[in-house]
Amino acid sequence: MEVTGRPLCSGCELPLAACLCAWVRPVDNQVELIVLQHPAEAQQAKGTVRLLQRCLGRCQVWVGEQFDEARLRALPKADTALLYPMDDTAKAGTCAADAKVERLILLDATWRKSRKMLHLNPWLQTLPRLVLTELPPSAYAIRRAQRPEQRSSLEAAALALQQLEAQVSPTPDRYRPLWEAFEGFVALRQSWSAGKRG
Repeated sequence: MEVTGRPLCSGCELPLAACLCAWVRPVDNQVELIVLQHPAEAQQAKGTVRLLQRCLGRCQVWVGEQFDEARLRALPKADTALLYPMDDTAKAGTCAADAKVERLILLDATWRKSRKMLHLNPWLQTLPRLVLTELPPSAYAIRRAQRPEQRSSLEAAALALQQLEAQVSPTPDRYRPLWEAFEGFVALRQSWSAGKRG
C-alpha cells in the first residue's frame, strides 16, 4: 500500500497510526488458505487479509484479477475447495461432508469483482464449493456488506477453517486468538475513524 508523507510500520507496512501488529495472534491452521486478492482490496485500509495473513501459519496471498492457469493447475485439485456460495458458475457441486480438504481458496473482492474473477479463472469454477453452514452475525462494523450473508474475508476464512477442521481434529479454541485479533482490529479502525471525524 503506497502512503506518502507518513511513516510506515516495518511489520504490517501500514501507517504507524493504523498499525495492526499489536493484534497479531499466531494460529496454527491445519488447512492451508490461499487468498486470491483483487488488486483494489490490496489497497483497502479496512481490509482484513493483511491481519489474516500475519496470524495464520499456513496462508498465501496472491494479488491479481486473472491468475496464471498453470499456477492454479499446479494446486492438487483432489483436496482443494473454493469458499464461495453456490451459483450458476459452479461445475462441481458442494464439498461432501466427509471430504478431506487440505487447501481452501478464498476470493478477497467485492461481490461483483469476485464474480468477474471467477469468470476470468475458469479452473476455479471446477472446484467443489465450501458453503458455510452456520453464520453468526458479522462483527465487521467498519465496512458495509452488500448482502446480509456476506462476511469480511477474515470472518469467512475463520468460519470456514473451523468448519473444515472440526471434521478431522476438533479443536474449538484454535481460532479464538484470530477472533480476538479481529475484534481488536475492528475496534482500532473504529477509533481511528472517530478520531479523523473529530
